[in-house]
Amino acid sequence: MKVVNPYLNFGGNAEEAFQFYKSVFGGDFSNITRMKDAQGMPVPEGQEDKIMHIALPLNSGQVLMASDNCDSSSFRAGNNAYISIHADSVEEGQQLYKALAAGGKAQYPFEKQFWGSWHGNLQDKFGVYWMVNYDEPAQ
Repeated sequence: MKVVNPYLNFGGNAEEAFQFYKSVFGGDFSNITRMKDAQGMPVPEGQEDKIMHIALPLNSGQVLMASDNCDSSSFRAGNNAYISIHADSVEEGQQLYKALAAGGKAQYPFEKQFWGSWHGNLQDKFGVYWMVNYDEPAQ
């Protein structure tokens, strides 16, 4: 079964927004990763404590996720929401990425990331932003 979750981008206030969402929906964050924790990723000066990834599980089984966009020149209302889909295998993730990107714009290729999962971003031909993910089973 595919899992689909909303993924939001913020212009520097993701942590504030998610503290608010936590007060609304309850629960605890399952992940908070700051930009300074992103090994091998260039981080603009002054952005080290901004959110690279934050996740708030909801009672529905879905997860509300977000990050701060460190590039203020590329952040604007309209590109701050993604649909995050989790594939059942690397092969399925590659197929989903390729199919969704057809006629659209690949942003980041679907490949293994420094945090251990497979991930890629794209904008489909209708202007919808997607994140395709696959988490390998724990060894």
